[in-house]
Amino acid sequence: MTDAAHTASHDEHEIAHVMPLSVLFAVFAALMVLTFLTVAATWINLGWFNLPIAMAIATVKATLVALYFMHLRYDAPFNGLALLAALFFVAVFILIVLLDSIEYQPSVKLYQDQNAASAPQ
Repeated sequence: MTDAAHTASHDEHEIAHVMPLSVLFAVFAALMVLTFLTVAATWINLGWFNLPIAMAIATVKATLVALYFMHLRYDAPFNGLALLAALFFVAVFILIVLLDSIEYQPSVKLYQDQNAASAPQ
């Protein structure tokens, strides 16, 4: 390949997308607010609802990072679809693990109660 053909082929592809600093700072501020919300969610006992709230906040934070810092917002739509598919399968796997752990909670509680009763005082 000649130098001219090599240069022409590189000119067709965008190497990086330049984003304004205001967008980067806005995403950073949103991430800091969401981090504070994650910590603040631990201060309030909502029972079983604490985990879905924390997971939702973490998902939003990961999506912001992928969209803006990894430039998926300006990339091909297929890459965004791949991100959504990956998030879907991660959610399915987490739900399966949670269902399995909920299934065995009574056995774990019984085991803990038996060990607490037989522990020397």
